[in-house]
Amino acid sequence: MPEKEAAHAINEKITAPQVRLTGDNIEGSVVVPIKEALRMADEQGLDLVEISPKADPPVCRIVDYQKFLYQQKKKAKEIKAKAVKVIIKEIRFGPNTDDHDYNFKLKHAENFLKEGSKVKAYVFFRGREIVFKDKGEILLLRFATDLEEIAKVESMPKLEGKRMIMILSPKAKK
Repeated sequence: MPEKEAAHAINEKITAPQVRLTGDNIEGSVVVPIKEALRMADEQGLDLVEISPKADPPVCRIVDYQKFLYQQKKKAKEIKAKAVKVIIKEIRFGPNTDDHDYNFKLKHAENFLKEGSKVKAYVFFRGREIVFKDKGEILLLRFATDLEEIAKVESMPKLEGKRMIMILSPKAKK
């Protein structure tokens, strides 16, 4: 089975004639010939790993390569865990939505915003209902004013095909 391509050039795979060395056992960063750097890494029983190949000269570090890969995976996992996942909930209206239905959907939107989700409210126009664009816009603006204490309007109502869309996002907690 062929070996997977390494993410970094290590030891003899580094082709530059000189490298800038960094590491735990090196004070500052020094530029040395590649043979000297490989000798130093071999003396310590560690690997010479090319960290920044595009630098001039390339930056290399003397480390245990497996431990280095493990730490990189661990950092990537931490960053991914800290990333905020944006959830968008959709609420659909018709241009002639009744007050009871409107209030029902308003309560749902409040719950979604309190959970930290964004709300995409849209009015769907069927057939000739498209002539009531102003009704749809008024409905969405009313929706935004009813939710202004817990949400901010990210995009004002705009018509896209047979839909008039508005996006609300939760206000930052103080």
